[in-house]
Amino acid sequence: MKKTVTKILALALSLACLLTLAACGPKSDSASLTIAVPNDTTNEARALLLLDTLGYIKLDPNAGITATVRDITENPHNIEFKEVEAAQIPNVLKDVDYGIINSNYAIEAGINPTADSLAMEGSASAYVNILCVKEGNENSDEAKALAAALESQQVADYIAEKYDGAVVTAVETTTDGYDTSVDYDALAGTTITVAASPAPHAEILAVAKEILAAKDVTLEIKEFTDYVQPNSVVESGDVFANYFQHLPYLEDFNAENGTHIVSVAGIHVEPMGLYGGKQTSLDTLLPQK
Repeated sequence: MKKTVTKILALALSLACLLTLAACGPKSDSASLTIAVPNDTTNEARALLLLDTLGYIKLDPNAGITATVRDITENPHNIEFKEVEAAQIPNVLKDVDYGIINSNYAIEAGINPTADSLAMEGSASAYVNILCVKEGNENSDEAKALAAALESQQVADYIAEKYDGAVVTAVETTTDGYDTSVDYDALAGTTITVAASPAPHAEILAVAKEILAAKDVTLEIKEFTDYVQPNSVVESGDVFANYFQHLPYLEDFNAENGTHIVSVAGIHVEPMGLYGGKQTSLDTLLPQK
């Protein structure tokens, strides 16, 4: 009887050990990878389109720049998507395998897009960052003067030197910083207020500020760290213009909030990048053959 009990206890102990090893052993190949993507409609689509271009997922070709995770038709790597506020993705990068980050938020977080990204967008012409004003102000001297300063060769040179490809000018024909149709004498002594995110927008505006100062026009830059307030203060009239967003985002914002904000000029592109979190290379995301 004692021998039987001993054998049973030995078997039970062996089974327990096997279960423990199974629980603590390496994850199976079917374990999902986690990728953090922006949770706003246009930037989420942009992130998914980047992954589609890289061959890591396939999207419904009809989804376009409004794609969501529901438009994924093939997910061979069993990717689990974590939808996170765009500005917070650098902060959660350590908790996910990969994250897709807008260059402005990468720069603000001390991440170098050209050096630290594992992959970046190529052409992103649909996502040019724009100078905006409330509808009705787009043909004012203030709007034209600010647009001309941002479209200047000085700003284009600053973007190229400062950001080394992490931000790319979208201005094809630069100016000397001034619009010949503007009455700068009448503008002298006035202040133009503009809402912007800290980097790179406020930094770029600092160059435009110097250009306008030469005409005795003061540019007051108000920094915001979210995507809502800059449009709200322009709509209310508290701030004249803003410079922080691309057109697809603005169009969605206007539709959802009943605002009347319009683009005046397209200034630059911030290529979106894929960054490593728990993973330090793209080895686990090699395209399926």
